[in-house]
Amino acid sequence: MAKRSVIPSDANVARFFSAAVMLADGRAGPISRGQQAEDGMATRLTDAQRRDALAALPGWIETEGRDAITRRFAFRDFSEAWGFMSRVALAAEAMDHHPEWFNVYRTVEVTLSTHDAGGLTEKDVKLARAMNDIAGI
Repeated sequence: MAKRSVIPSDANVARFFSAAVMLADGRAGPISRGQQAEDGMATRLTDAQRRDALAALPGWIETEGRDAITRRFAFRDFSEAWGFMSRVALAAEAMDHHPEWFNVYRTVEVTLSTHDAGGLTEKDVKLARAMNDIAGI
């Protein structure tokens, strides 16, 4: 069996840095004014805000039985799936907002909800947008 390189391709590195720059300068979608409570906690999206957000997030759907959104990402193989998760982990850490996720071989299932707010917030929308960007969607 031939050994495969685990060094990321130039395209993947460029995609990661592009997403990181978008997060750093707010192009990945800043949290809107008025979406934070006075104590600094994010507030849940209204039904209209949720509909608008989902319309702009290809592949994301409402999670049945929860105030959350879910998406399944499929990659060529485990290495590509793991690379995606690694890049998302760095972005999520920079945002101080972390996904619920599950990985089996080449698929990654993600659920986003802001636990402190008890449901979907702009933080989730921003992370979903960043995940789509990192995946090249």
